[in-house]
Amino acid sequence: MIVAIVGRPNVGKSTLFNRLTETKHAIIDETAGVTRDRIYGKAEWIGKTFSVVDTGGYVRNSDDIFEEEIRKQVDIAIEEANLILFVVDVENGVTDLDDSVAQILRRSKKDVILVTNKVDNNARIIESNVFYKFGLGDPMCISSINGSGTGELLDKIVSYIKEEEADEELDIPKYTVIGRPNVGKSSLINALIGEERNIVTPISGTTRDSINTRYNKFNQDFYLVDTAGIRKKAKVKEDLEFYSVLRSIRALEEADVCLLMLDAENGIESQDLNIISLIQKNNKGIVILVNKWDLIDKDTNTAKDFTEKIKSRIAPFTDVPIIFTSVLTKQRIHKVLEEAKTVYENRRKKIPTAKLNEVMQEAIAQHSPPSTKGKFIKIKYITQLSTYYPSFVFFCNLPQYVKDPYKRYLENKLREHFGFTGSPVTVYMRKK
Repeated sequence: MIVAIVGRPNVGKSTLFNRLTETKHAIIDETAGVTRDRIYGKAEWIGKTFSVVDTGGYVRNSDDIFEEEIRKQVDIAIEEANLILFVVDVENGVTDLDDSVAQILRRSKKDVILVTNKVDNNARIIESNVFYKFGLGDPMCISSINGSGTGELLDKIVSYIKEEEADEELDIPKYTVIGRPNVGKSSLINALIGEERNIVTPISGTTRDSINTRYNKFNQDFYLVDTAGIRKKAKVKEDLEFYSVLRSIRALEEADVCLLMLDAENGIESQDLNIISLIQKNNKGIVILVNKWDLIDKDTNTAKDFTEKIKSRIAPFTDVPIIFTSVLTKQRIHKVLEEAKTVYENRRKKIPTAKLNEVMQEAIAQHSPPSTKGKFIKIKYITQLSTYYPSFVFFCNLPQYVKDPYKRYLENKLREHFGFTGSPVTVYMRKK
């Protein structure tokens, strides 16, 4: 589920985003238009997870720019998100901008939660009643800066998460092609299936919807999903990336393996790193494709150097296949499918408990967890959880003292012995 935070500048959208995702990714400043990068993340509450998108940051200095910029953001959020958090500021009361956003939300058919921010005393709870005029239900009073009321807000949000319905599609792998605009996503799918199934133009933003294409050739059977998904609009500038992000989030949440395409001429950029982070948080498989490789001047070490550069940027999750392709010349495009299949199988791999304990107890004996406060950690037993991605529980006497570096050591040993290339691996410590 995608939850979008909308509202005029300086009502506390980024602070709320940081509070919900338990991060400090969104930059907070009194200047309108600060939010540009890191606009999405993952939130978890009472065992349920959802994606959060901060729509702020494209308004620069003046309220006059509302028609051109904020309206685009709200329209896009309404179209792509499952739930809208409409944030208002009790300190300033109802403004013309708030009214304009509320009108758009009332006309939409999306679920909306009205969030009144900066309510940090009882008097302000009473003042928040003015927002009933929007006709968007009861305002939920919170203070995102100190966290009051956010627990109740999270309860409300997760109440909208529906139980997963049975998938009517065939139970075959779903490989989702994602990446920045104009890196060759639609062209890759057309090259693989051998027909002009998807519209391909050099203009960023041609693909309107995520398109599922079944591929059933050469003893392979799976869905290919083209998620370019950026609406072609006149004068679309910065919100183009925002629209791309929303499409990518929605598509990767349903994917088994994400084929992340990079442009060889531009290398790996911050937006790519954001997408990789989200793939990892959603426990999806990943294959990195460096497209337009035919345009690069190469020598003996070019591919090796490029690979090392990518791995240094995506660390510590570096156990990822990286393929250098050219969709135009069809260079190595079938290797993409081979790697995707391998990653899909790695993601579903189950290790027998006896074998798991035999191998990992030896690894633990070679390098025991460091003692903390004079106390020694003893790991007694390991088992794999029955999740749809590789996750392992290590039972020990003092789980609270096992730090991230040692968990990474255990993860690396799991990868070394059992092969989970391309798939995130989760390690949990539990008390015996």
